[in-house]
Parts: sequence; C-alpha cells; structure tokens
Amino acid sequence: MIVGSGRSDVGAKTALLAFTDGDIRPALRGARQSERADAEALVRRVHPGYVVEPADDDTLLDGVYPPDGVTYATVLAGAELYCDRRLVLDRPSELPEHLRLAGAGRRIIMHGMHSAVDWLGFAVWEDGVLVRSLSLSPGSGIQENIGEPYDFELPYWTGEHSVEPVPGWHDQDPYPLPFHPLDLGEEALRALFGFIIEGRPSPDDIDPDDVHLHGFHATDPSVDARAAREAAHAEALRTMGPPRMYRMGPDGTMREVSS
Repeated sequence: MIVGSGRSDVGAKTALLAFTDGDIRPALRGARQSERADAEALVRRVHPGYVVEPADDDTLLDGVYPPDGVTYATVLAGAELYCDRRLVLDRPSELPEHLRLAGAGRRIIMHGMHSAVDWLGFAVWEDGVLVRSLSLSPGSGIQENIGEPYDFELPYWTGEHSVEPVPGWHDQDPYPLPFHPLDLGEEALRALFGFIIEGRPSPDDIDPDDVHLHGFHATDPSVDARAAREAAHAEALRTMGPPRMYRMGPDGTMREVSS
C-alpha cells in the first residue's frame, strides 16, 4: 500500500545547533564573517579531544547539512552557530551534557530534518531547561513530544495542513501523521532561525547565502585508531596464508605436517 506525501521537494536536510543570548534571527540578519580562530575554538569545545583540521568554507545555504565528519561554525553577535550531523539527535532531549554546559545560561536551539525518511526533530532549551522537543517521521511515528507546542505548530496539530492523497494513485493508506514533518520543519526553521531552505521565502526571511561559515574536519582519534587496528589485522590475515601445523618427531624436532 502506498502512502502519498503530496510533496515535490526531495532535498530538505538540516543539522543545526545554536547557542544564543536570545532570538538568533537578528544575529543572522546582520551576520559578518567571523575569525577562523574563533570558529575553531567553538568546534574544539563541541568536539572535545577530536582532531580539528581546516576544511573549505561555505555558507548557511549549502552548509546547513554538511558531509560526514565536517563541522561548519561561525561566531555571531550574541550567538554561536554550528552545522554538524553529529550534533543533531533522533531524540533531541538526549543532548550530551557537555553541549548543555556549553550553552549554559543561554538559549540552545537544535533543528534537524532529513527528506529521505521525512524526519523532523527540533528542540529548545532556555537557561538549561528543555522547554520543547519534537521528533517524528511517518516510519517511526512520534518519537518525542515534550513541552507545549509553539504557536507556529498549532495549525499543524489541528489538521490545517493534513497530507492529501496523491491524485491518480489507488489504494493509498491515510498518511500516518496529522501533517508532513518537512512542512512543519520549514516552518520551525523560519520561526527559530529566520530562514527556510525550500519553498517560497517571505520578504522578511534571512538569505542563508549571506551567512558565512568556517569549515573544519573534526575526527575522533579513538575511532580512527580502532579502524586502523582493524585494517591492520585484516591485512595480516590476508597475507598470512593458510595455517601450518607442526608435530614433534621421535628425535624431538618439530616437523610440519599436512592438515
């Protein structure tokens, strides 16, 4: 049975984490290019113990969902912004303690979505207290729904944005959620960060291409070391050849025998 989403866009993906002194939108609207050294210090704070090396810079438009192992970061007026898949969780409330401490006394905003599975997750902490967390997809259902919905969510929960069947497709099951997660995801992105990545921007939206991000490769040395050991072990087995068996002869010497 086919469930129709009624959507034509297929590339909506985000991986955002921000620590702010309040509303981040004014900081993004007036964003200037930060110093690379300042951005690198931020990356080292969110990835303690990692090896951090330079990568190509980007903008928020194209860097909002970086490749694996890459972190984009910038220092704004009263805010710090990161784009990194590892900083966005299926259950946002499980944000690691070192990240909660990094944002202590400030607003923490997480936003993630992925069009391949129609997943959305976002959360907001105010001064260390989780005030809202939502994570859902049609395949997994509602994984997390903590706190009171924001005003921008309410029309979605009351059925004003229900998913209509795709015209011409037969035997379609009803969409398993009261709205499409990516539709709400764009609305949450606009409300929490002031921009969208798909759909029609409004006149007041921030142009994410105006926000410069510094790029870094951030790798966990313990993972790299383990991978290197496993590769070395596999190579040793490959070059070792078949096992050889020996038996002690009557004269006390070891003689190779066939298996």
